[in-house]
Amino acid sequence: MRSHLLNDTTAEHYRRSVTEGVERVAAKLAATDRPFTGVTADDLAPRIDAIDLDRPLRDTTAALDELEDVYLRDAVYFHHPRYLAHLNCPVVIPAVLGEAVLSAVNSSLDTWDQSAGGTLIERKLIDWTAARIGLGPAADGVFTSGGTQSNLQALLLAREETKTEELTKLRVFASEVSHFSVQKSAKLLGLGPDAVVVVPVDHDKRMQTVALAHELERCAEAGLIPMAVVATAGTTDFGSIDPLPEIAGLCEQYGAWMHVDAAYGCGLLASRKYRHRIDGIERADSVTVDYHKSFFQPVSSSAVLVRDAATLRHATYHAEYLNPRRMVTERIPNQVDKSLQTTRRFDALKLWMTLRVMGADGIGALFDEVCDLAAEAWKLLAADPRFDVVVEPSLSTLVFRYIPAAVTDPAEIDRANLYARKALFASGDAVVAGTKVSGRHYLKFTLLNPETTTADITAVLDLIAGHAEQYLGESLDRAC
Repeated sequence: MRSHLLNDTTAEHYRRSVTEGVERVAAKLAATDRPFTGVTADDLAPRIDAIDLDRPLRDTTAALDELEDVYLRDAVYFHHPRYLAHLNCPVVIPAVLGEAVLSAVNSSLDTWDQSAGGTLIERKLIDWTAARIGLGPAADGVFTSGGTQSNLQALLLAREETKTEELTKLRVFASEVSHFSVQKSAKLLGLGPDAVVVVPVDHDKRMQTVALAHELERCAEAGLIPMAVVATAGTTDFGSIDPLPEIAGLCEQYGAWMHVDAAYGCGLLASRKYRHRIDGIERADSVTVDYHKSFFQPVSSSAVLVRDAATLRHATYHAEYLNPRRMVTERIPNQVDKSLQTTRRFDALKLWMTLRVMGADGIGALFDEVCDLAAEAWKLLAADPRFDVVVEPSLSTLVFRYIPAAVTDPAEIDRANLYARKALFASGDAVVAGTKVSGRHYLKFTLLNPETTTADITAVLDLIAGHAEQYLGESLDRAC
């Protein structure tokens, strides 16, 4: 079994095995003509259940053959131009190369003596991102597993900066369309059940600053503590961007920590065309970025950044066997001092390779393309009497629903849209997402693939309408 350990004696085995795997994936990518096969859980589960993990195949080719049957054949392929569902981007080749390197070397980014150059590369990328945001010379941060962890850590720092032990008095303000991780973080941080104050949004799904000011004033009058305001730069459902400058002013007025959840909208940091849409982000105390959403990076690649590096001390714990206190005075750079995680992958290498090969302008140009595509798709939807579209996009998300000419019952329209989404997914021809707006079912395009065209959008809209009309026709037949 030692022949499977990666070391100096097995380098050739490693090269052959990885090459065979890469060739399989490359062949699959080249031959994929739709984003999904339409396989159901009932179809796929028996094939996986039948595999006896205690009886190894003892052959790489055989294992890859089996993998083709249980995974590669039926995977959902985000690179396909008609995958239009969630915040999953196609990935750039330099980042995939970085993934291959970091997996083989297997550095752990918690301490210097496990990563060396990896530590400095991650720190350089944090400094680069903080500069793009405009957080100032005292800024710092750390890579995380994703936006949920980044938001949790930011709110942990905000909680500790209040310097109070009366957790039931703490309040976090977030819009009604903010990410669910805000509520989850509040619970994990031991805040009270009323800790998160939901602020209404305007017609464009942006936080209403007048309502925020009212809630902050109510908080102050009640003797409560405004712990943090979470502004969103790219909501999951609508891609909406809260009015950051106005929110920053209110945070300063009421002494609240300003956190910007830019997990989605961070792609604008590399944009030459739309960067102004997140003006005001530089006034934040902390920022969440997900490179694996709008920087075209493989999962996972995320970070939390702070204006004041000293606030990261709230996540610090010194263990003698890992990062004893003496290492601070010895100026040994241990990233675990800043992180909620201990063992941590060198995910920063993917972004490093991307920037060194493509440059920031290359990334920004790709993100600009999908924002432009969303603007064109909005025009198509707004001009199409078959559909109702909710808001003009700020980023690359469109929320809409099919409205049949002859049906007025909202519940029946809901069922038609739900059916259309399920039928489209089952066909494998395209993948779209769904959500609710004012209690009604809507469909959602999240456009993150520059290869997607307006022709793709038009074709998918026709497919949706066809499936919905089929459902309504069958429903009418059943009623008769």
